[in-house]
Amino acid sequence: MALTAIASVQVGSAIATGLFDELGASGVTLLRLAFAAIILAAFTRPRLRTWSPAAWRAAGLLGVAMAGMNLIFYLSLSMVPLGIAVTVEFLGPLLLAVVQTRRVLDLLWAALAAAGVLLLGLDSGGSAPVAGLVLAFVAGLFWASYIVLSARLGGLVPGTGGLAVSLAVAAVLVLPFGAAGAAEVTNHPSLLLGVVAVAVLSSVLSYGLELNALRRIPTRVFGILMSLEPAAAAVAGLIILRQRLGPAEVVALTLVTVASAGVTLAPRDRIPA
Repeated sequence: MALTAIASVQVGSAIATGLFDELGASGVTLLRLAFAAIILAAFTRPRLRTWSPAAWRAAGLLGVAMAGMNLIFYLSLSMVPLGIAVTVEFLGPLLLAVVQTRRVLDLLWAALAAAGVLLLGLDSGGSAPVAGLVLAFVAGLFWASYIVLSARLGGLVPGTGGLAVSLAVAAVLVLPFGAAGAAEVTNHPSLLLGVVAVAVLSSVLSYGLELNALRRIPTRVFGILMSLEPAAAAVAGLIILRQRLGPAEVVALTLVTVASAGVTLAPRDRIPA
């Protein structure tokens, strides 16, 4: 589930990049979150009347994390290439994995993943604006909070109904920033297909899979497993955006793949489903 989510969100990010010129990064963010909330609500029909106050708080906090994570990441993506943005953003989950680790072996896997991320980031050729890199890092901090809050919501609300509420909260928070850009879709109705594809790939499918994955594995393991995100971003960039992979990128992708496999296959305490 986690691996499918990774592939889905990166393909969605690559498609979203092509919509920035007409709708703006903030506009694409708003439309993505709004459509995702509507689609999920229609399919899950969450029973809101049965929710506890704790469930509402968890859904609201996750919505805040989603708003920050998506809006700031798309702003960074409008400045720097997909692979570099995801590489820097991954520092958030990596820090979470290191903070939450209980074994020296996990620290070694995290260090290996960090080496791959660093190598991939340094291979940018100095073309990435500092502002874009800073935004990607801030988005990564929101990503780390998303992992923790998503696991909490998954433990309080069965299924993916809670995710629909969180996406709605995120859309409302992004509304002031993305309303003007999103309104441009009326002048370019053909872009709706791309917007819906981004919503399904980057929110509905990926978040739903991650929510269920986090019910089965610890957040620290999930955080290091996310080290595959830069690799997936590079592959999506190659296939969709025609971005070629250099030797340093291949080495970096190998490092993060080995680290991800190592932490996932290592013996750990069984987590109830």
